Amino acid sequence: MENQDEVLQAWTHQLLEAFEIADIDVDIHAVLNLAGVAAHSIVRPAAPLTTFVAGLAAGLAAGSGQTSEAVAMKAALGLAKQLAGAKAPAAVPAADPAVESPTEK
Repeated sequence: MENQDEVLQAWTHQLLEAFEIADIDVDIHAVLNLAGVAAHSIVRPAAPLTTFVAGLAAGLAAGSGQTSEAVAMKAALGLAKQLAGAKAPAAVPAADPAVESPTEK
C-alpha cells in the first residue's frame, strides 16, 4: 500500500505528464503548506483557489520569460502564503494558569 506522499508524487507526475510539462519540479509540500495557510486563515475553499492563482501567476511569469520556472513558483507561493497569512484571525491569548481569575476567589 502506498503512503500519502507516494500517492501525491504519482498524481503530480501524472498531471505533469498529461499537461506535457513533466520536466517541471513541483514542490508538493510548499503547495500543500500554502493551501493549509489559506484554508485556516481565510476559509477552507480558499485553499484550492489560492494554489490555483499562485500556480497561474507562476506560469505566466515563467512563460513570459520574466524568470525561471523555479523562481516563479517560489515567488508566487511565497507571496500567496504571505497574503493568506496576513488574513489569519488574531489568536486569542490563552489564560495564564498562574494568574488567578476574579471568579476563582
